[in-house]
Amino acid sequence: MKTLFTALTTLTAAPALAHGSAHVHPHGSEAWLALALISVMGTLAYLLHRSRK
Repeated sequence: MKTLFTALTTLTAAPALAHGSAHVHPHGSEAWLALALISVMGTLAYLLHRSRK
């Protein structure tokens, strides 16, 4: 799980650190991108928790 978290944080931070002002996403998409990421992480946490029972 620790390796997965490290990989995901690296992948999500890499575009922000490496771009030279060229945007792949439309402006104003920050809210739904954050909600999508939270939804995916929440689903993964739920499934992990459910599989341990």
